[in-house]
Amino acid sequence: MYYLLKLFPEITIKSRSVRRQMTRCLVGNVRNVLRPLGEGFRVQGGWDALHVKLPETATPALSQQVEAALVRIPGVHEVQSVDDLPFLSFDDTAQHLLTAWQASLTDRSFRVTVKRRGRHDFTSEEMERYLGQALLDAVPSARVNLGQPEVDVRVDVIDNRMRLVRHRHPGLGGYPLGVQGQAMTLISGGYDSPVAAWKMIRRGIKTHFLFFDLGGVGHEQAVRQVCHHLWQAYGRSHRVHFFSVPFEGVVAELQRSIPDGLIGVVLKRMMMRAASRIAARAGIPMLVTGDAIAQVSSQSLTNLALIDEASDLPILRPLVAEDKQDIIDTARRIGTARFAEVMPEVCGAISQRPNTQAQRPRVIAAEQRFDFSVLDTAIERLTMTRSERLLEQMTTPEPSLHVVQGAHELAREKNVSVIDIRPDAERDSTPLTLPSIECLQIPFYELQAQAEALPADRRYLLYCDQGVMSRVQALHLLDRGLTHFGIYRGA
Repeated sequence: MYYLLKLFPEITIKSRSVRRQMTRCLVGNVRNVLRPLGEGFRVQGGWDALHVKLPETATPALSQQVEAALVRIPGVHEVQSVDDLPFLSFDDTAQHLLTAWQASLTDRSFRVTVKRRGRHDFTSEEMERYLGQALLDAVPSARVNLGQPEVDVRVDVIDNRMRLVRHRHPGLGGYPLGVQGQAMTLISGGYDSPVAAWKMIRRGIKTHFLFFDLGGVGHEQAVRQVCHHLWQAYGRSHRVHFFSVPFEGVVAELQRSIPDGLIGVVLKRMMMRAASRIAARAGIPMLVTGDAIAQVSSQSLTNLALIDEASDLPILRPLVAEDKQDIIDTARRIGTARFAEVMPEVCGAISQRPNTQAQRPRVIAAEQRFDFSVLDTAIERLTMTRSERLLEQMTTPEPSLHVVQGAHELAREKNVSVIDIRPDAERDSTPLTLPSIECLQIPFYELQAQAEALPADRRYLLYCDQGVMSRVQALHLLDRGLTHFGIYRGA
């Protein structure tokens, strides 16, 4: 048995030179994907399909691994598992068909499709009728349907050989990875950006990942997992990079200097400035985002135009006109929804009262108060990880923090204060009330500067709505040797 990989139809309508180039690229990609599974695979290109032969020692388990890998390779329209046999007669062919298909035809409709190449003393239609009748005689409950059969029994006769197609699996489609260049996807780990990255991979674009760290180690680890899944499942033929930019300082500066209603738009503009500089430095000519019109306040047409203005590189938005439910359905199909469903939320990073139609003069005036050296520092602290090593750093244990859960546990604490680190607008909208517990109000963007002035003989528990920013700040203080800070999580 071997596998026949049918080319994506859009490849077959290209010019001869482009078609050959794409086929050669696909052959190389298939070899790269199969290499980790062992030695002895043979991949041969063809005009409309690739042939993949397994090692003679291949086990059923290996065959399943190979099928699972082949159907996810961009550029492959269909994966057919094929028996290559000598063609002797109609009757001999019928016996092989019965062995392969008899159990699958009970109470189902079918048709026999014969394609020939070479010189024979019979027509394809004559062979189809003979084989169809043989299957009907063997399986009386089956029925013929030439239009829309439940089972398509395929036989290819090539000179004195024949191919019996045992199984047909839909492939990923699209173009071979790498033939359309490369891009960098800004990825947050929710539903949208991984789907946007997948769409780029499917269209043959080598896709790197750029993550802006707003939520600490836990958030980055979760995003690394989804990026590793995308690479391993759909882009393993090429090595790509994961870039991580520590952006907590940028968020803190935004909270200090930008009016609340503009923080969301200006944050995205800062991300685009950083992304275009990082991509240009890496020789990557294009940015990709998961934006869809009107899903959130920063994704109005007005705000998207303002965000684009901050980038020196073109920005692609493959989801721009898609509905949220369609995006979620795609995420479930490609296996990224399970990551989005448990992705930690980040507090303190967006406006409480966002402006959906920000005015450019106000945005420009607001940014003049921003200290751009903070953005430069964040870019300088960039880290880069190769795709095959994305999960390695996740094995490093995170330092232990003192965590108090709920008011009942808090009441048992001694010599303790709670610091509400939320921005002013967020704190005013939902005040934190803790009877008999000292509650300080220090926004997270001022905490690092004020922490050393707080007495070391008292424990301070940091509080925010989601618990993410408080954890980030507590870890930063711990890195500085300030061990008397912990986390308070409300009920």
